[in-house]
Amino acid sequence: MVIVKRLLAAWAMIGVALGQQSHTPEQRYAMFQKNLERRGAAISARQLDGITNRGEWERRRPEIKRQFLEMLGLDPLPARTALNARITGGFDAEGYRVENIVFESQPGLYVTGNLYLPAAKGVYPAIVYVTGHSPHPAGAKISYQHHGAWFARHGFVAFVLDTIEFGEIAGIHHGTHNLEMWEWLSLGYNPAGVEVWNAMRALDYLETRPEVDRAKAGITGRSGGGAVSWFTAAADERFQVAAPVHGSWSIGAHVKYDTVRENCDCIYFWNTYQLDLPVVGALIAPRPLQIVNATKDDSFPPTGYRPVYEFLQTVYGWYDAKAKVTAFEAETGHEDTPVYRKAANEWLNHWLRNDTTPYVEEPGPNLSAEKLTVLSSYPPNAKNEGIHRLFIPTVQPRPYATAEAWGRRREEMLQLLRTKTFRAFPASTAPFDTWRRADNGWTARYADTFRVEFSTEEDIRVTGKLFVPRDGRASHPALLYVKGKDDIVYDVDYDNLLSAFPHHVVLVLHPRGTDYPMNNFRMASTKMTAALLGGTLESMQLWDVLQGVRFLRETGKIDGVSVYGP
Repeated sequence: MVIVKRLLAAWAMIGVALGQQSHTPEQRYAMFQKNLERRGAAISARQLDGITNRGEWERRRPEIKRQFLEMLGLDPLPARTALNARITGGFDAEGYRVENIVFESQPGLYVTGNLYLPAAKGVYPAIVYVTGHSPHPAGAKISYQHHGAWFARHGFVAFVLDTIEFGEIAGIHHGTHNLEMWEWLSLGYNPAGVEVWNAMRALDYLETRPEVDRAKAGITGRSGGGAVSWFTAAADERFQVAAPVHGSWSIGAHVKYDTVRENCDCIYFWNTYQLDLPVVGALIAPRPLQIVNATKDDSFPPTGYRPVYEFLQTVYGWYDAKAKVTAFEAETGHEDTPVYRKAANEWLNHWLRNDTTPYVEEPGPNLSAEKLTVLSSYPPNAKNEGIHRLFIPTVQPRPYATAEAWGRRREEMLQLLRTKTFRAFPASTAPFDTWRRADNGWTARYADTFRVEFSTEEDIRVTGKLFVPRDGRASHPALLYVKGKDDIVYDVDYDNLLSAFPHHVVLVLHPRGTDYPMNNFRMASTKMTAALLGGTLESMQLWDVLQGVRFLRETGKIDGVSVYGP
């Protein structure tokens, strides 16, 4: 009896002297948002990470670029297979010519677009125009024809590309945003990687054209195309000039102001290495870069894009090239209007043609979708619709002939888990600051029962129910029973644990996110945010589980811990 009283006293003292209070699900959800905000601010704050000069930057640049490409699913780059490019139609317009072109960036991955050429024969700089989210059965290129026409009239060869989402052969962009394709995170797949690859292969095609000056290429686009312009210019140094429009962000601001929920998967990368867009810009330096944005853009607000330019002033300064990076903004929303075309096109005209002629808005063409459509039928080998399952090569399980071979592979996988999958784990553990309260409900007939709440990291409080046996033993095996969001049907249903109560210390744990007031859309945007911060919601919950194990070991007499999740 003395042993029992001492054991119960030890468990009962959890949190008594700490003055802690319990929190409602709404309060814990607000704290979780604060935790995400703090993580985002930390990523944005440490982008230079000790780099103070050009020499140090150039020493570390190759590995940072490799990390960036890996997070797009482009490390290593796919094979540059035959483009199988075809011109399926063409026509002359006022001051330019249009050719309808299709090529395969990979076998079966079809890219459709319109090539706008100057009317006069010659050799001209090339522009790859990556379109935004503009749905049309004939492709997003239909809505961006005025861009191609202007470039062709002013001495450029411009290739206006469809996206894989809004193309003549439709694929998927919003896999995690609203389709719950969370396997994309495990695969390392992001549609931005495909769009970047398609843009790179478009330049491969342009370099085969006699009308193109291979030494002069630029990239621009707006919205989703703005983000892809950033990524492609960073990935492929053949693009000498970039002008991303309405696609600039920084992690700290987008998390703080809950902007991630506004944007498609293609705007971000799954951020294993916790890089921010300013570092993507640093990979472009010292090539000319114009950052074009709108002050009333809810998807890309000033709090997100202004820090990017401020950061890049430092990096371009290392190259004595501050004049090669500039920012433009106007007081509109997320719109394709002349003021932004003027900013981007003058920049490209200046750096690719050494022409400083002021931009003049011209009457846009109103070419029919029929004239701009590339394909007359669906290619039988097209894999655009399922490219999310095929773009990233999957690893096939392999047998191990010896224990030594398995041991080596095991260590490799553990290292990958530490350096990639769980790279964003907190660097240290936090005090539990436990709150507890005796629960005299029906489960108290089987074991001493407590409701508990404790911290697993700063701003994260998790809840649980703790059951302590009364069998008189000084220590017990422990069971950590992990609840998921879909497991919480009836809070007091413990039928499947009754046989364990007399002999095990049992902690029924609710990790973060399992009981927060989040609908499916809010859950999806939270998971996207977690991926932008370098982890997943599930990896954050795993951290909570590990702290649950530590909680059991440090706050009672435990003979080993088993973990179970239904």
